[in-house]
Amino acid sequence: MPAAKGERVVAAFEAGKGILVLLVGFGLLAFVDEDIQTLAEELVRTLHLNPAKHLPRIFLDAVDRAADTRLWMLAAFALGYATLRLAEAYGLWFGKRWAEWIAVASGSLYIPLEIYALSHHASWLRAGTLIANVAIVAYIGFTLWRRSNSPEQPPPEVSELPTRR
Repeated sequence: MPAAKGERVVAAFEAGKGILVLLVGFGLLAFVDEDIQTLAEELVRTLHLNPAKHLPRIFLDAVDRAADTRLWMLAAFALGYATLRLAEAYGLWFGKRWAEWIAVASGSLYIPLEIYALSHHASWLRAGTLIANVAIVAYIGFTLWRRSNSPEQPPPEVSELPTRR
């Protein structure tokens, strides 16, 4: 069954997430042999952030504790996540049922985490992320439900097959 426009929109969104995470993963690998602490401090200064504030401090502390092994681990995780997202995007783009199941399962895993994050620190970004994720899971879930409840087309009878003359 060919993909609907909505599935292609979700596929493009998932591909975008996969590509973004892949770029971040390669970016992490670029810092393996660099003085990452100096680069992080420069980034905070360039963005005109106050290093004493909560989020920049968390970022700088995380960078300070990061070792080459952790960066490789994060890069490997990014590669796995990006591979899953890109495979899912490919499957959704071409209307594959397995990709719909992956989309529903993986999207459903994030919903409790997003609710937890929203309940501890509400923001428009977190609320929007939750709403978008619920909408995607509901849409793809509805697509799966509709496909499973539609009558399967039986194979054509031998007498109905076109013949060559």
